[in-house]
Amino acid sequence: MGIEYAASERPTLGVEWEFALVDRATRDLSNTASRVFDEVHARLGDQPKLHQELLRNTVEVVTGVCETTAEAMADLSGTLRLVRPVADRLGVDLYSAGTHPFAQWSTQQLTPGHRYEELIERTQWWGRQMLIWGVHVHVGVAHRDQVVPIVSSLLNHFPHLQALSASSPMWAGTDTGYASNRAMMFQQLPTAGLPFQFETWAQYEEFVEANLHTGVIEYLSDIRWDVRPSPALGTVEVRICDGMSNLRELAAVTALTHCLVVDLADRLSAGERLPTMPPWHVQENKWRAARYGLDAVVILDAAGHERLVTDDLADLLTRLEPVADRLGCVEELRSVETIPRAGAAYQRQREVAERTGGDLVAVVDSVVGELDLGELPTSSRRGGDTGLRGRQDGRGHE
Repeated sequence: MGIEYAASERPTLGVEWEFALVDRATRDLSNTASRVFDEVHARLGDQPKLHQELLRNTVEVVTGVCETTAEAMADLSGTLRLVRPVADRLGVDLYSAGTHPFAQWSTQQLTPGHRYEELIERTQWWGRQMLIWGVHVHVGVAHRDQVVPIVSSLLNHFPHLQALSASSPMWAGTDTGYASNRAMMFQQLPTAGLPFQFETWAQYEEFVEANLHTGVIEYLSDIRWDVRPSPALGTVEVRICDGMSNLRELAAVTALTHCLVVDLADRLSAGERLPTMPPWHVQENKWRAARYGLDAVVILDAAGHERLVTDDLADLLTRLEPVADRLGCVEELRSVETIPRAGAAYQRQREVAERTGGDLVAVVDSVVGELDLGELPTSSRRGGDTGLRGRQDGRGHE
């Protein structure tokens, strides 16, 4: 079969930002998304940038096709300004993190629809566990034959994006010991997780045809990889990141993602063969970043060289500055380095829990409150150990 690719003439940008709805009094998840959608539509008409998701506790805000990170953030903010007054009237708040710290899956309601019902019917217990929220970033790629090499090479930077955005340390009232429990949960779904490292578009088409023929997928979008081609949009879609609680961090990680994809496309256009790593190293890097976050020591290449992810990130940001200048996101890219200094979201959540004697309602309060902050929230623990890990060797292993 042939999969049509709607090539993007420019390296455009699109962002999808998932929010849970939490009750203002109890701070538990609230199955009121349909009421939010109904009231928004009744008051403001159809809103194509506001989407429903698998569960009725979730709303997704998406951008149009943007040229810059700043434009994408302004687009998201504009839609949020429409949604938040409606949420206020319904007694719910918008909450964006990879997981909710104490909600129970058994009380969540499914959004009506054939695809969602089929997903749950097939995946059963694991599908019902999906109380997770993330951020997806689309970057336009001009040439179809560049898409698959970019997807494979981008996996070298998987741990950088995962560690920066990790915001899901707690699950059903328990600290999991992971910076991103969401990363571990989502890969339990069939066709989710790390992509296969194909070399050509034809290999990708062969994979899709085989999965359609055998009933593994019904639609192309049923392939839920952490990084995937999005042929209808002409983009590479990066789905690595946990939900992010504030615009400044979201802008930083969006800019980094934009620069990474464009840099790889530039290198392909210049005739370079992009670097990749064996899938076993990629898989280990995903685990290390999910487990240890910014304290992860990651594998850099096929030879097995290793480095602290934040040290490698510093050099990466310097190398990408010329790309950021061209894309108009120098300031946003530079703000990436403030995340390790101030403490990532998973570290901030643990700090609140420790300071309040394990009050998980206070954790939800802190995440909700960050959506209003113009500056990156600061932490007294600046990138250090939260005291929740055991002693480690040099690879982040206990």
